[in-house]
Amino acid sequence: MRKNLVASVAFLLASSTAVLAQSATDGKVKIGILNDQSGVYADFGGKSSVEAAKMAVEDFGGKVLGVPVEIVDADHQNKPDIASNIARQWYDTEQVDAIMELTTSSVALAVQAIAKEKKKIDIVTGAATTDLTGKACSPYGFHWAYDTHALAVGTGGALVKQGGDSWFFLTADYAFGYSLEQQTTDYVKASGGTVVGAVRHPLSTQDFSSFLLQAQSSGAKVIGLANAGLDTSNAIKQAAEFGITQGGQHLAALLFTLAEVHGLGLEAAQGLTLTEGFYWNRDDDSRAFAKKFFARTGKMPNMIHTGTYSAVMQYLKAVQKAGTDETEAVAKQLHEMPVDDVFGRGGTVGANGRMIHDMYLLQVKKPADSKEPWDYFNVLATIPGKEAYIDPAKSGCDLVK
Repeated sequence: MRKNLVASVAFLLASSTAVLAQSATDGKVKIGILNDQSGVYADFGGKSSVEAAKMAVEDFGGKVLGVPVEIVDADHQNKPDIASNIARQWYDTEQVDAIMELTTSSVALAVQAIAKEKKKIDIVTGAATTDLTGKACSPYGFHWAYDTHALAVGTGGALVKQGGDSWFFLTADYAFGYSLEQQTTDYVKASGGTVVGAVRHPLSTQDFSSFLLQAQSSGAKVIGLANAGLDTSNAIKQAAEFGITQGGQHLAALLFTLAEVHGLGLEAAQGLTLTEGFYWNRDDDSRAFAKKFFARTGKMPNMIHTGTYSAVMQYLKAVQKAGTDETEAVAKQLHEMPVDDVFGRGGTVGANGRMIHDMYLLQVKKPADSKEPWDYFNVLATIPGKEAYIDPAKSGCDLVK
């Protein structure tokens, strides 16, 4: 009898160990946040995205499938080679199950290619190029917070409707800038507008004078800033010095978030139109999330921060539903599960990995109209996800053909 009891206990322990091994292959779930933490996009996402990821883990309960969830992070310095080396090390030797955030399109494309090769999950919240869910799509790659097409539909479409039917672009000289310029050009032309010219500038440009003079002399009604972070802020500051907006031309910040408006200040940013996937002062749920985020970071969240929270939370839900952290099973759940959280209300994920959710057309308030700190935007319109994003079937992704 005693021998039978001992044998039964041993069997149960062995079975439990086997289930654990199947559920979490190395006894933990590990997520890497890889982004710019020291350069031009440090405020855009940076360490605040790391905090958002940690918030998601804590709100989920700190564990999934009975094992701890760990967040690791690193600064890729906006260099694809550095990002690739970190990604390979994380996937190969540090048991990282998924890499997220990935600010800078060239970095995101490089890391997604590695993730595809190694059959690992990546979820992009910080980069914008539609190639991530188009020609460079992956069965394990997901694009979460926004993309260049959504920005073009929002900001570009709004300004053409308001009479801004001639455009000149100041474009960041890398994949993100090209994609944003092209997407906005297509949308402007489809709406009856024209593009009279463009000039490209290096990442982290300090002196925009020559580029702005070209834009000013073009006579375009709208100068589209197809850049982001400090590049956009510096261009706006220097445009004010040249009296560009006083001369009747309009600046369109094609990728500008709450974080950059805060850094620039309402006096300089007032009147700008932009598109985001989240605004903290939208409703009671967004304000409650923002209050928790502010307590940790000293700032209100933008769409990158909240999108990262959403991506981590959805990944953990997918692991839980799959009953394992094995890539194929988790990717299947990520494609199939609806997204319903403080960021992605009623969101869905296409076969190409694009998370489709509403976007918001925003205008920066005048200083006198701001009622409290960080109260920076008027919500001009909600852009339904089906209008904001490319139909997955038309995205150019082989996965959906």
